Amino acid sequence: MAEVEFRDVTRRYPGGVTALKGLDLTVADGEFLILVGPSGCGKSTALRLLAGLDKPTSGDIRIGGRVVTGLAPGQRDIAMVFQNYALYPHMTVFRNLAYGLRQRRIPRAEIDRRVRETAALLQIDELLDRKPGQLSGGQRQRVAMGRALVRKPQAFLLDEPLSNLDAKLRNQVRGDLKRLHRETRVTSIYVTHDQVEAMTLGDRLCVMAGGEVQQIGTTDDVYHRPANTFVAAFMGSPPMNLLTAEVRAGVLHIGAAALTAAPCADGPVTAGVRPEHLQLREVCAEGMLPARVDVVEPLGSHVLVTALVDVGGDSAGAPTATPVIVQAPAGTQLESGARIGLVLPPERTYFFDSQSGVALPSRERISL
Repeated sequence: MAEVEFRDVTRRYPGGVTALKGLDLTVADGEFLILVGPSGCGKSTALRLLAGLDKPTSGDIRIGGRVVTGLAPGQRDIAMVFQNYALYPHMTVFRNLAYGLRQRRIPRAEIDRRVRETAALLQIDELLDRKPGQLSGGQRQRVAMGRALVRKPQAFLLDEPLSNLDAKLRNQVRGDLKRLHRETRVTSIYVTHDQVEAMTLGDRLCVMAGGEVQQIGTTDDVYHRPANTFVAAFMGSPPMNLLTAEVRAGVLHIGAAALTAAPCADGPVTAGVRPEHLQLREVCAEGMLPARVDVVEPLGSHVLVTALVDVGGDSAGAPTATPVIVQAPAGTQLESGARIGLVLPPERTYFFDSQSGVALPSRERISL
């Protein structure tokens, strides 16, 4: 195990495309860090640079305090698990797990011990005589993880390893990964665009967009204290509702509605509130945000209501309607077109700069 560091790492490609811009990131020894963001944000580029499959344009990468920027992949003592398993179809599970050790001329008895130990850890010890074609998707992914772990690398890199699995298998293997890291404590970096994976798996999250880090923190930090509107809208399912608003005399105004006290300076802002924190009322009263029901989606444990809110006029003076999503209690019944009122709890409402999108300082929220 070892600490991993990116020091001002940039990667530019021919044609002027910059995939990574000055990445500064430290992954502690034994930590499980998640790189999360939309396609093209630079997360896979960072992983490829760390693995030695690509070279940075500038900056240094260190593993265990050693600069590895110019080293070949085989000299970095890391192991990688890919999206497509990459197993040898003609070899048994045992031989797939043992292949890397044999290439390093590890004694046969040690190979046998490591393979059987790793197989037991991953609960695939009964599959050692089978070939990949005889395995399910979840079993193949466990073999791919085992082939990486059996080497006892300094760092374990995972590039969207669950994306080829169905939902049930994803949940199962996700649990396997958490247990595996708890038992091995190998420094691990996991790339995903799936925020559920990101929020449930890692010790910390590194949220990326446009080749830059947007926020680094625990799930609680990122979800409850987003650094900007990108993080606020990206982390959460459904995403946070973001509304054009204005603070006047310390009161939040959206469209013609005066809503709640705002703990920030007067002026234009972006107001944010998560669907589970919005409160729906069938009659709109003073202090509520008037809205019109558009779509109702019963989901068993709750109901998602998409409503349209008048946030004011556009440049030509025409009314502008913005959709918001409300997570209502199970059994909520509303007709499309019905008029409703929405309550924005002051302690659950977020405020962002209307131009930069950066979170504005506000009083500490309660009940987080």
